[in-house]
Amino acid sequence: MKTISIEKLVQEFSLEVLEGKDYLNRKISQPRTHRPGLEFIGYFDYFPMEQIQILGKKEITYLHKLSDEERRYHIGNVVKYHPPCFIVTAGQEGLMYLKQFCKEEKIPLLRTNEKSSEFIDKLNNYLKNKLAPEIAIHGVCLNVYGVGILLRGKSGIGKSETAHTLIGRGHRLVADDIVVLKKISSKTLLGTHNRTNKEFLALRSIGLLNIAKIYGRKAFQEETRIALDIELCRWEENELNNQLEPELTYTDYLGVKIPHIEIQLQPGRDVAGLVEAACTNWYLFQQGYNAAEEFFERIQKELNDQEDE
Repeated sequence: MKTISIEKLVQEFSLEVLEGKDYLNRKISQPRTHRPGLEFIGYFDYFPMEQIQILGKKEITYLHKLSDEERRYHIGNVVKYHPPCFIVTAGQEGLMYLKQFCKEEKIPLLRTNEKSSEFIDKLNNYLKNKLAPEIAIHGVCLNVYGVGILLRGKSGIGKSETAHTLIGRGHRLVADDIVVLKKISSKTLLGTHNRTNKEFLALRSIGLLNIAKIYGRKAFQEETRIALDIELCRWEENELNNQLEPELTYTDYLGVKIPHIEIQLQPGRDVAGLVEAACTNWYLFQQGYNAAEEFFERIQKELNDQEDE
């Protein structure tokens, strides 16, 4: 299971450490946060104790209104479960009693000046990305016309060369050779680099290219949502796909199904152009347009008109 330290969160979000500086090495394994509203009034069924606990204005205002004895009871019931940490939002003050409880239970107490809703959205997205299940595959990841694609195929078939042509046409490289895939949700797969290969593209006979330095920062993108899985393969006689509407197939990555397209290579074929066409066609399909359907409708209309004559 992937984890991230509280110290990393402190650095990433510039959080103020109010208590528990010696315990910032505690690990977070859950990609969501929780606001302990019901828990402060004694309801602990389904309490996600492994999640970061966020204390917004509602929670802190409620605690401020309690007597010392009530506060000791309600806060004590929460801290005894030892959540990874507490984060107070909106820069709220008057937290001495909370500091004392966190000190006794050795739980980091942090604070941010950001509003609860904005901070929770940012933190949840960050945790989802960092703690998402991931795998590494061989291929090239690009963003073509705003569509994230995986370009796969056997070694030496021309994936990087095709990627280089696409970059020259204004599209963006995400990763070459090793692509890291992260499952953000049941329907969302992100493609990114592994840090080592960031901005690099390897071309046979040429060597290693730094795309950002050659073509500028606009030619590189940190990550992209994967929408298409495009496989380059060698042409075999009698196997070229000539269907007007090829059967839709999928490739499964970490339980996320990605539409799969096979492009067969032949001398003279503009492979980069075919990739662009595939991305554009997929985008139009998502908007509800199907070229094959329109084509068949025209044919049917002509047949109907001939019958009426």
